[in-house]
Amino acid sequence: MIGMVALLSSALTVVGMDRVGDRIAASLQAERRIARYAVLSTEVSTFLVVAAEAIQSGLPPEARAARLSPVSADLDRTFDLMRKDLAAAVDEAAALGLAEQSRRATQGIAIARMDALFRTARAGLTSETRDRERLQGVLNGFAHAFDPLLNEAVGDEIRTRDAILTRIAALRRTLTGLALAVAALAAVMVGGFYLGLLRPQFARLDRARHATRRIGASDFAADLPERTADEIGQLFAETNRAATALARDRARLNDTIRARTEDLRTANAALARIDEDRRRFFADISHELRTPLTVILMEAELGLKGAAPQDAFATIQGRAQRLSRRIDDLLRVARSESGRIELCPEPMDLRIALAEALAETRPELEAAGLEVTVTSGPALQVTGDPNWVRQVIAGLARNVLHHAREGGRIAVSVGTEAGFGCVRVVDNGPGIPQEERTRVLERFGRGSAAAPGECFGIGLALARWVLDQQGGRIAIESPVPDGFRLGTAPGTLIRAYVPLAD
Repeated sequence: MIGMVALLSSALTVVGMDRVGDRIAASLQAERRIARYAVLSTEVSTFLVVAAEAIQSGLPPEARAARLSPVSADLDRTFDLMRKDLAAAVDEAAALGLAEQSRRATQGIAIARMDALFRTARAGLTSETRDRERLQGVLNGFAHAFDPLLNEAVGDEIRTRDAILTRIAALRRTLTGLALAVAALAAVMVGGFYLGLLRPQFARLDRARHATRRIGASDFAADLPERTADEIGQLFAETNRAATALARDRARLNDTIRARTEDLRTANAALARIDEDRRRFFADISHELRTPLTVILMEAELGLKGAAPQDAFATIQGRAQRLSRRIDDLLRVARSESGRIELCPEPMDLRIALAEALAETRPELEAAGLEVTVTSGPALQVTGDPNWVRQVIAGLARNVLHHAREGGRIAVSVGTEAGFGCVRVVDNGPGIPQEERTRVLERFGRGSAAAPGECFGIGLALARWVLDQQGGRIAIESPVPDGFRLGTAPGTLIRAYVPLAD
């Protein structure tokens, strides 16, 4: 009897699930067709907008056809998919009877009418006429005729879907009633057997089940009674032993994971810092290599044209030596653990660094038509890397060459400010807006006045980094204050601060 009840329950489940599956599939097909209508509505709206714009723009027929072609192709594709969806729906309705199959087949009439309206409108809009009123009439007629057909088709699909959902609900109620009846019958038949024999064993199995769930949730404090020696008692004993072993292994594994995770986090942080420092260095040193190469080429050309090439060759020699130092820096960084430029601060005369920087940049500045004014006082002892401080000053001068050449003037002075040695570079250029002052100090940042292709936007970022690493800083002021102004233009004043020597 229990087997018969089981077979009846299985048959009920299979039949019920099969019917519910058919109705759910039909409902999903209806939803898919509704979604397809939504896509059609969107594409028609796009077609109307594009067509209206083409009419208002007075485009010739060829241009109108080209403008409407992509949207028309999308609509043709959508109509194609809708016809295929409807054909599939008609085939699926065969199991629901001839009436349902015929009703779905009639939906193809609405699709055909909408397709015909679209094709007629497209033909009218791509015709040879240039009459805007006629074209607008074609478009208006299409819009007024298409909308009711689309609404009717969508409403029909919604009603179809709702009817399917209603049948699913009714079938569910029927299946629920049958299932309850079978369950009641099974309960009556099994009740005595369960209460008399199985219940005590089930209680013990429940304890084992709860214990295994706790173990699965990482709670290994299983305490199952081991009073009997039957199969369930042996299961309890093995479960207790397994829980104890798992607790030990879990504790050991957690300790290992914590140690390895911390090691990995530390290593990742160190690698990230090294990678960032290496990328910064190679970007900065690449910028530095451009300048000596440019000067070497320029001096070589001058030496070839001049009668006394000694000065040009001396400049080439100096620039080649500087280029060699930069390459040495590259090799040191490539071999180092940190991947950073190594600065060597020492007591130095800021005035001498200024003179050396102007000596190497003055030919470039004067060749560009800039009038250079230098104000230099007595010796000023600061603490910094002489080579890099000189390069920072030269870079600030070249910044004027790149961004303020049209001003025609540059003034450079050295002195003390706010407890620092200070080099001031003033130009008569267009200045830097307030909102751009932070960006021009960032790597690859460029001001709006920068000439395209003249620099890579890394000079000021490198200067700021070099000064920061030596305890100094860089400051930008624009427009230039009255005491430093060179002309009527706003101009820019850049201050490079270097710590004074002890």
